[in-house]
Amino acid sequence: MSAPEALTSAIESALTDPLAEIGLDLEAVEVSTAGKRRVVRVAVDQDGGVTMDDVAEATRLVGDVLDTDLSTALGHLPYTLEVTSRGVDRPLVLPRHWRRNTDRLVKVTLAGDVTVTGRVTDSDDTSVGLDVDGTARRVAYADVIKALVQIEFNRKPAADLAEDPAESHEGDDD
Repeated sequence: MSAPEALTSAIESALTDPLAEIGLDLEAVEVSTAGKRRVVRVAVDQDGGVTMDDVAEATRLVGDVLDTDLSTALGHLPYTLEVTSRGVDRPLVLPRHWRRNTDRLVKVTLAGDVTVTGRVTDSDDTSVGLDVDGTARRVAYADVIKALVQIEFNRKPAADLAEDPAESHEGDDD
């Protein structure tokens, strides 16, 4: 294991449990060097999403852990800490990622270079249900090479789509 990989692994090990104690999952750690300082990027997530307050609490916690438990591992270089939410640009790789993206549109590359785009309908520990153009399809995680959430503009939430506009009588002057 290279020195950067060892440092990233040490940071992940040191942060996983403390973040879990405040209800957050550690999603990613990236360490890079920018001039004479390091940049430590930490991505967190939780069911229901991450708020700014969650990020602020995580930032304080991560900073404390880095400054106490990992000060030797980080070495003499100063560092800049960035704590963020997982973001839609990160691939779906764990069952919790799929669960947290129920009703979202995803593009999935499968073994054999087959690509499907569908809406996540449900998920469990081994597979995900997708609605692909109105057809239900079950995909095992083991068959997924890459999966990304697709950004949708102007999509109405499912609750709004279920509401029949003909039933709405707001503004009627009966």
